[in-house]
Amino acid sequence: MTVGPRGRPPFPAYRSAPTVFWCEQAWLPDGIASGVRIDVADGRITGVTPGAPPTGVVLGGLTLPGFANGHSHAFHRALRGRTHHERGTFWTWRERMYALASRLDPDTYYRLARGVYAEMVLGGYTSVGEFHYLHHAPGGKPYADPNAMGEALRQAAADAGIRLTLLDTCYLAGGIGVEPDEVQRRFSDGSASAWATRVAALKEGELFRVGAAIHSVRAVPAAELSLVDSPRVVHVHLSEQRAENGQCQAAYGRTPTELLDEHGVLTDRLVAVHATHLTASDIDRLSGARACFCPTTERDLGDGIGPARALRDAGVRLSIGSDSNAVVDAFEETRALELDDRLASEERGRFSAEELLEAGTDHAAIGWAEVGALAEGAGADFVTVGLDSVRTAGIEPSGVVFAASGADVRHVVVAGRGVVRDGAHLLIERPETLLAKEIEALWQS
Repeated sequence: MTVGPRGRPPFPAYRSAPTVFWCEQAWLPDGIASGVRIDVADGRITGVTPGAPPTGVVLGGLTLPGFANGHSHAFHRALRGRTHHERGTFWTWRERMYALASRLDPDTYYRLARGVYAEMVLGGYTSVGEFHYLHHAPGGKPYADPNAMGEALRQAAADAGIRLTLLDTCYLAGGIGVEPDEVQRRFSDGSASAWATRVAALKEGELFRVGAAIHSVRAVPAAELSLVDSPRVVHVHLSEQRAENGQCQAAYGRTPTELLDEHGVLTDRLVAVHATHLTASDIDRLSGARACFCPTTERDLGDGIGPARALRDAGVRLSIGSDSNAVVDAFEETRALELDDRLASEERGRFSAEELLEAGTDHAAIGWAEVGALAEGAGADFVTVGLDSVRTAGIEPSGVVFAASGADVRHVVVAGRGVVRDGAHLLIERPETLLAKEIEALWQS
């Protein structure tokens, strides 16, 4: 066995040659096991052997499947710590977000997103679904490459070593029956057919896939909802705000969920993002679809607590996302499903640790169905967490979803390639410095 610095095997930094990893403990589909050998070739797990002697790259602590960030707006990261000075609403927060959006171009977006995606990997995520609606230049004029902003995100994710699903978003109106304003014209292609033509030019790659998104029933007229489609997944902001529900009822006489159902959008490829303010009928209609909760953003914006347990009981598969990136921490987001539901129901034990891990690692929600388990044939994405920090010392291994934080992530492997080793990003040096520089420059521009 080749030995690296301090007697350790060299970490396979961003390469795809056949590799052997040995996990002190690993969370397998049938439970936690010790001494687990994981064989990897061509980005896939080719063998999983519990009770094996140490060999290859040794991963101390607990190794889990990589987490999936089902919903992100990367540029919102520049709002973190900058929206607390005035008492306001979601809508006043949105105005500051629009001001930020107006300052971005492909170059600045690329540089900012590199740091954001690096932070995600450090926080335990190995894939991200980017809900992307910042398409065009100011005033709505297309760039020379109409997908320049999406390509900036693709390159940023490649640099950071994370899987990216570009959830290219159709955004046509400034509200129901309202034309887009000056900033919103950057988001709009004019029609769903023009949106589809632009998206068709995007080409997938090894760690890059393309999905679709309906921004909301406020931003896509009812007659065009059915035209927004993808063979992978279709995401939609759904009933995030009570005001959205009220506007939809006033315009169409239906809840947003009922409107989507009427237009054939409720399929097994649909992912309802937030799904906070639903009726009992809405929950039944969503059976067979997915819902992506973003608890840290939902509490940051004062959105409310969605019916996570009721949706799961109705056959809706749950996933999680960092949304505005006010917090980027896969463990914090995942356990919040349970903790928020405790607050809403005034009961403990709403989800088992296994159900939480299933939600946190649902890569299929963003089009990576082969990723999300430490099993033969699965994509080789895994995260190793230290069990010796002040947060995790003395816990049962399965309690990691309740006790750990992103600060406890020691190693991250994406498609068999080492991206984080000993808590340090191997591809981007000092992401925190990069983020500080780019965010400060945006707000001074």
